[in-house]
Amino acid sequence: MRSRYISGLALLCGMNSLLLVGCVGLRNQPATPGSLESINHIIIFAQENRSLDHYFGAMRQYWAQNGFADQSFDGLPQFNPASGVAPLQGPAPAVPGCDPTQPYPGFDACSPDTSNLISSFHFTSVCQEEQSPFWDESHVDWDYNAPTGTGPAALNGFVLTAADDARQQSPPLMDTNGIRAMGYFDASDLNYYYFMASNFATSDRWFSPTMDRTQINRMYLLAATSAGHAVPLAAPETPLTATTIFEELQNAGITWKIYVDTGGTTCATSPTPACLYNYSYINEFTYGQTIVNSPTLSQNLVPLTQFTTDLQNGTLPQVALIEPPSSAGLDEHPNDFDISSPASVQGGAQFASSLINGLMNSSSWRDSALLFTYDEAGGFYDHVSPQPMPSPDGIAPMDLLAGDICDAPGQIGTGTCDFTYTGYRVPMMVVSPYAKKNYVSHTVFDYTAILKLIETRFNLPALTKRDAAQADMSEFFDFANVPWASPPNPPAQATGGQCTLTPPTP
Repeated sequence: MRSRYISGLALLCGMNSLLLVGCVGLRNQPATPGSLESINHIIIFAQENRSLDHYFGAMRQYWAQNGFADQSFDGLPQFNPASGVAPLQGPAPAVPGCDPTQPYPGFDACSPDTSNLISSFHFTSVCQEEQSPFWDESHVDWDYNAPTGTGPAALNGFVLTAADDARQQSPPLMDTNGIRAMGYFDASDLNYYYFMASNFATSDRWFSPTMDRTQINRMYLLAATSAGHAVPLAAPETPLTATTIFEELQNAGITWKIYVDTGGTTCATSPTPACLYNYSYINEFTYGQTIVNSPTLSQNLVPLTQFTTDLQNGTLPQVALIEPPSSAGLDEHPNDFDISSPASVQGGAQFASSLINGLMNSSSWRDSALLFTYDEAGGFYDHVSPQPMPSPDGIAPMDLLAGDICDAPGQIGTGTCDFTYTGYRVPMMVVSPYAKKNYVSHTVFDYTAILKLIETRFNLPALTKRDAAQADMSEFFDFANVPWASPPNPPAQATGGQCTLTPPTP
């Protein structure tokens, strides 16, 4: 089993109680119309390990079936219309399967089988076994012939890496041929998300920050860098000294909190800041220790139940981060827990819907923006390659092990062997009264753009060259017309899907 948490990892949050009264008063001041200053609460919520094609690839089919005008959206090509707005209809993507009789150098499982192409297919189960989005696997996904980025991305390694991951597990997973990497869901499975992304604003060029796993990407979510780390921190390594967005907010007198779900954790009966710290990615940073050791700052690290209370009481901070409910199995991560009780994407989506609906039905709705996304693509297929981006701080990968991809002499700092590419596309939506209706952005972002939005709104400096390079997300909003002053009435998330970890059949 691959744990999503590393011992000592934690997330950050806090609200300075000495500033609370004054800041609440500030939030009640009239906003400057027609600008980002209309937004007084920015909420960040990133679930786990899903790619855009895998979740939203059938979006244009949903629009055609539900009365939305067609527009460009670069999902799976088999769902594009035959005529009209590009991109147009094409064959379902397919990548080489797994030939276990011919081991692939550097892998224990199999070699590519180009005579057995695995096509994109609809999952019949709302539960899947996990696969690896780690550094090596993400680079093989780019091109198993040239994972160091010496040429354009072939995007041909997804089945190979999923098969290898299954065979390396002890005991092995059931899908030892990696078929699960090519599966997708549609609106019959994720009806709430399809409704929300279609009515509010979304993007078909929204990427995770780097070709790597959860911990590394979440470092970027908090600080716009991993400070050269391609592998999660482990003793005797110490937390990163990089400045986080919450430290900047605190220094500027902007209120903030991090909400941690206690389901399935040791904090369920006693949700103290010291306990919550262990389930929050803030402990990747030395500022996390500052928070948890401060009687004042530690008040910002709170259980998720406080989110509902803050919505009801009008005490939502200016910036909020909701941690994924991983220990409860509701973070939408492919199953890496007890196989007798697999995690369902529908259960995770239902959980997310309860928080989003809670915001829409609260008094805080009128001046809030919730940015909903996923921390990385989880090894699921996506047909759009990672995009070039500036290195955040000029620090090349410094902790790869012998035999890792990019570890050969002369490779570090070249091609994809640096932090100069995004990761793969992930789903996103902007949920706000100011979000444009049925809007699709085609601007290339990685999700450090969320940091850029916060920095622009509250007049803060960029943390690194990476967030500095992002647009500030203004294009997602219409401040003049307030499209969703009255929020829509979304459907209840379906929960009746079949849940099995039996290997899928395309």
